[in-house]
Amino acid sequence: MKPTHWRGRVTMACLSVLAVSVLAGCGSDEDKETDAVEELGEMEGQVSILAWPGYVEDGSNDPKVDWVTAFEKDTGCEVTSKVYGTSDEALNLAKTGDYDVIAASGDLSLRLIASDEAQEVNTDLVPNYENVFDFLKDSEWNTVDGVNYGVPHGYGANLLMYNEKNFDSAPTSWGAVFDTEELERNKGKVTAYDSPIYIADAALYLMKTQPDLGIENPYALDEEQLDAAVALLKEQRKYVGEYWSDYLKEIQAFETGDSVVGTTWQVIKNNIKNADVQVTLPTEGATAWNDTWMLSSQSENPNCAYAWMDYILTPKANAQATEYFGEAPNSPAACEETADPNHCETFHAGDEEYAEQLWFWRTPIKECLDGRTDVECTDYAQWTQAWTEIKG
Repeated sequence: MKPTHWRGRVTMACLSVLAVSVLAGCGSDEDKETDAVEELGEMEGQVSILAWPGYVEDGSNDPKVDWVTAFEKDTGCEVTSKVYGTSDEALNLAKTGDYDVIAASGDLSLRLIASDEAQEVNTDLVPNYENVFDFLKDSEWNTVDGVNYGVPHGYGANLLMYNEKNFDSAPTSWGAVFDTEELERNKGKVTAYDSPIYIADAALYLMKTQPDLGIENPYALDEEQLDAAVALLKEQRKYVGEYWSDYLKEIQAFETGDSVVGTTWQVIKNNIKNADVQVTLPTEGATAWNDTWMLSSQSENPNCAYAWMDYILTPKANAQATEYFGEAPNSPAACEETADPNHCETFHAGDEEYAEQLWFWRTPIKECLDGRTDVECTDYAQWTQAWTEIKG
């Protein structure tokens, strides 16, 4: 697997937004003006943050889980936050202009840039950026033509979760949720992530099991390849009991036994009390996320926003947040601050060889992300339409 799928700068030809706010291409430095903040001013006293569950904890969910209070005391910036369940939901919320900072996965970050909802980030004003693993910097999902639109938070895989009582032996392949024979044993108790980006999970499985399709990147699908992934997901649909986007509902479903196998995040496994529920990284690898803290183009509190981006990259705060969520921290220094001394080893933090098994979320665009120029690839608008057809 080529390392370019998870690191490296991207130079594309033009950024534009379709009617459904989908990334279509990108622009050169000459074409695109940037207005990154050159120096910070006085703190505004507040900052509004839009993030995944578990990223902005102030002790209200668990008194022992709080890294927001220290930030507020240090900066005088009072934090308000809202969580979202999917990247599509986050895009709509970001457009309201109610948030200064957004934690965006790779299926959202480029859409924020394309729709002018994110502004360039001056990493010189984020001192702790220097500590971040080099392979997470200047990534394809948050950097356009060498311009940074955010700073890395943490990363992790979309794992396979299963109840071991429902399997003769522990599953090691995504075939547990895509192979008809495997699906039959758990009909009605299979779950899948409710988002068009889940099509990439099916594409990854096909890439490994049906090489004749010629899939080289699960986010770069021509029409024939997309049709194959859609057909696989329509077949899977017959066995799915529930699609999930609310992580609390997946926790409940696995605890009650309504779901026994499906895709998941580590934070979900961490909160399930049923000891029979396990997770694994399948042999085919997995889709994954590397989230980016992005500055809203509509931010009314940019100084507090920059303060937050720097603070959440400090070793202690980043260790707290990523350990709680269940993902790899973004720096060696953060690994030294985790409560569990084995956390970074467990999550392969800084392990580039492990990262090569992961395909971090990207926004599908017509310009094929795998480098093909003799065919047009399908974009996120087509994936969204396909997802509607899959679910029926």
